Amino acid sequence: METVFPKVVFTLFGIIPVRDTVISTWIMIALTLGVVVTLRRLMPAALEMFIGFVSDTVSDMLGRPAEPFLPFLGAVILFLLLANNLGLLPFLVTPTKDINTPLAMALVVFFGVHYYGIREKGLWGYLKGLATPIFLLPLEIIGQLSRTISLTLRLFGNVLSSEFIVTVIFSLVQPIAPLPMMVLGTVSGVLQAYIFTVLALSYIASALGGGKS
Repeated sequence: METVFPKVVFTLFGIIPVRDTVISTWIMIALTLGVVVTLRRLMPAALEMFIGFVSDTVSDMLGRPAEPFLPFLGAVILFLLLANNLGLLPFLVTPTKDINTPLAMALVVFFGVHYYGIREKGLWGYLKGLATPIFLLPLEIIGQLSRTISLTLRLFGNVLSSEFIVTVIFSLVQPIAPLPMMVLGTVSGVLQAYIFTVLALSYIASALGGGKS
């Protein structure tokens, strides 16, 4: 069972622990850059399909051109698609089973939502929308915090539960038996990446529209 939880591989400067999930994330980023460059040269249609899917999803929810939001949301869903399933590769672990990774992604969404809201309405206009009426401001702050926590725990809980199930089954039966659960875990990882991105998109849509992000 210890293989489910992140392990410290080494420390930087003797005080900063570097876990196996962090190392796997570094490797994943390098592999992603290599694959994207290769696909761009050999199979550009595959990248166009991915970009088209994200673009259609964004434009349908926002009711406006998707181009300004594609770099952010495309990076979010691509990162999570790979991170949620990286543990299928030999010697690598799933970065999102470490709660620090889902928390970091939720914070990225938190700041991204406010960035787009301020860019759309200006700093004063956006803050005025958040604080109108003023007596609801404490509820707005609580909502912002609870939403970030919810994004974190939803992603972390679903990924970790899949890891637990596969590990338990693998320890009890023959190695080939967990394969169906690994397939279901992959489907769940893809679904969680999509849900996380759609939720981020809905928060951006709210920030652009009603002032409540």
